[in-house]
Amino acid sequence: MEKFVSIIIPTYNRAYCLGKAIESVLAQTYPYFELIIVDDGSEDKTENLVKKYNADIAYIRQENKGPAAARNTGIQTARHDLIAFLDSDDWFAEKKLEVQLKAMEENPAYLISHTQEIWYRNGRLLNQKIRHKKNSGDIFNQSLELCAVGMSTILMHRQIFEHYGLFDEEFPCCEDYEFWLRVSALEQFLLVDHPLTLKDGGRDDQLSAVFRVGMDKFRIQAIMKILTSGGLTKEQKGAAITELQRKCKVYGAGCIKHGKVEEGTYYLNLPEAAGSLQSL
Repeated sequence: MEKFVSIIIPTYNRAYCLGKAIESVLAQTYPYFELIIVDDGSEDKTENLVKKYNADIAYIRQENKGPAAARNTGIQTARHDLIAFLDSDDWFAEKKLEVQLKAMEENPAYLISHTQEIWYRNGRLLNQKIRHKKNSGDIFNQSLELCAVGMSTILMHRQIFEHYGLFDEEFPCCEDYEFWLRVSALEQFLLVDHPLTLKDGGRDDQLSAVFRVGMDKFRIQAIMKILTSGGLTKEQKGAAITELQRKCKVYGAGCIKHGKVEEGTYYLNLPEAAGSLQSL
């Protein structure tokens, strides 16, 4: 019996690019999947666009709650054990599911896998820095530095959510960064070393642009959350505190530079208070 994959596309006012994402799913060489589109309160023609496709697509519309809530709705709707995500402004290479599923079947010890990506900015190929290259195995330290897993590259078993919970809806952005910290603290990640996901950035409606000034604030909150969880090893705590110090220094200094002295002072002092967690 073939394994089915539940593919979840969360979207918000992306009718102008959602079609490309949908078509990349429908064009997959691996045909055993369900496609779930979670419309997070769009005010454009998203619903009309989805209805134009002569395909069995589950369309769910909810009030605007943010990307974490939209992803969670998709997870709770999904009928199958294997779950993949696709952001509405990304698209899959046509063999994405076929290649990634085969790799997971050959490496059954892994509950989660991700792939390399190809990046474009405003339609032009963007060279990735070495630190953005995806890795296999223990990726916790890399996940502290940056969001080391592209959401649209993921294929995972539902068991991951059963063990580690859903996305934290308190995070308006960086919900993926927070989730990967939780998972990578204990799970090994399988890297399928092929560029099977493509993304085109540089637009003003992307969360990285909307929250451009304050993204480190949410990453700091995520590190504090994982530090207080009690689930880290001594080495992981040390790495988390080191990265917390770096991020707080950058963010705190930025706040002070822009006249937010009280907020900046708070974040500059935060690592000293968090340091006591290392001995717990």
